[in-house]
Amino acid sequence: MKNMKRREFLKASAAGGIGILSFKANGAKTMDNSSKEKFELEEMTVAELQAAMKSGEMSAEKLVEKYIERIREIDQKIRSVVEVNPDAERIAEELNRERRTGKLRGALHGIPILIKDNIDTADRMKTTAGSLALLDAPTPKKDAFLVEQLRKSGAVILGKTNLSEWANFRSTKSSSGWSGRGGQTKNPYLLDRNPCGSSSGTGAAIAANLAAIGIGTETDGSIVCPASVCGIVGLKPTLGAVSRSGVIPIAHSQDTAGPMTRTVEDAAILLSVLVGFDQSDSITSQSNKTAKDYTRFLQKDGLQRARIGVARDYWGKNADVDKVTNDALDAMKNAGAILVDVKFPTLQKFGDAEFEVLLYEFKADLEKYLVERDAPYKTLADLIKFNEENAEKEMPYFKQEIFESAAKKGNLQTRAYRLALQKSKLLTQAQGIDAVMLNNKLDAIAAPSNAPVWTTDLINGDCGSGYVSSSSLAAVAGYPNITVPAGFMKELPIGISFFGRAFSEPTLIKIAYAFEQSTKARKMPKFLATYS
Repeated sequence: MKNMKRREFLKASAAGGIGILSFKANGAKTMDNSSKEKFELEEMTVAELQAAMKSGEMSAEKLVEKYIERIREIDQKIRSVVEVNPDAERIAEELNRERRTGKLRGALHGIPILIKDNIDTADRMKTTAGSLALLDAPTPKKDAFLVEQLRKSGAVILGKTNLSEWANFRSTKSSSGWSGRGGQTKNPYLLDRNPCGSSSGTGAAIAANLAAIGIGTETDGSIVCPASVCGIVGLKPTLGAVSRSGVIPIAHSQDTAGPMTRTVEDAAILLSVLVGFDQSDSITSQSNKTAKDYTRFLQKDGLQRARIGVARDYWGKNADVDKVTNDALDAMKNAGAILVDVKFPTLQKFGDAEFEVLLYEFKADLEKYLVERDAPYKTLADLIKFNEENAEKEMPYFKQEIFESAAKKGNLQTRAYRLALQKSKLLTQAQGIDAVMLNNKLDAIAAPSNAPVWTTDLINGDCGSGYVSSSSLAAVAGYPNITVPAGFMKELPIGISFFGRAFSEPTLIKIAYAFEQSTKARKMPKFLATYS
């Protein structure tokens, strides 16, 4: 029974929000050859938007207006944005005035960004983790530290994106991308397909050009999976690089926020803004190991002489995925990479320990957050009762088995928890990624990020059969992982992941950027041509 629960959990975590809103790009191609006029900001990067604002061709206020119009036009189909910031245009206007006086706050001055609805903002937006239980909770006392960093850099928080409710840690039979607040987010490439999650709303929104850039959060796969199945770049940083304070948690030993963007360059720009020391989150004391400017590692020749381990454990599961990923390997070799086949003997041995850790930490971490937030429901037992009393709205499709299991756990001094934590870290760090990289003298490890995503099924939940997901090793280890578009199976994106040792983001960005530039694999969702 324990193994069955673990399989159900992995199916959900490998998988993984909804819209209440019913300059010409030189970027990616659309999936067809439509001659219709393009969305004016289509595929535009941060650098291109900054150039347009510097020249006076665009303003921050105009960018906000155009993205909001875009959300209103097409998000009733995707249902990725749960709330638009009512102050976004006012903030953009203020940033315009600052620009006119010669003041630029930072690299994101005037850039609209969407963030996941589990990240605190001390403004007129709500922070709910997708649950109706927090819809009327007090406004957070202050911005999450990462939101402070974004505002200091001049970003405009455009709105909040949907997510799998409670970051997909409520039920073993959930549908990724569904929340009580937002309903079901859809994959913009094929609307009957799942967006994966739990950062499903951010992945779908950025793929659909509803904002310039976005923020997701990950415990295991929740940045990498939605980014890869939605055809964008997702970067899960090393644990300790980005502050967790003000982010509704699952587990402090794995949780982190990170960039979700359409290009590696934009991910590097955004990561440079997010990293930093936060007194409220002691693990960020390691932030002195992080780079100050990750754009320095955007090197087109970054694959030359790079030793990359090919994680063959993830091959042989899907022939079509193997073909796309083998083509990606050929592109790496052609760009000068040295490929070394590797295996991870510990791969199937840490799953039960990980799940045990998450159950314990979820109870402890979430209840601490709820008390500090002064939420009306302060314990898991309170939330379980709320869901039962509001089952028609909160549990019309699936229940709360994970909530109920976590509620039975003891505190973090419990021996079972401490042993599970020790085991999961040992098997993924010292005996996992560290050992394989050291023994093979590797710069990074490559693996397919995903298989073609399943059809959304609100009756049976996520279908994980035959699904390929390589997120868990890096996620449990707390190590960095970046996924980049690698190709397509028919109309569905396939990504490739590069992961490595702690704080190896500079190397991963260099490799990912060189791969992206040599392949240019991203294509816009075909259905968007209807709205251009």
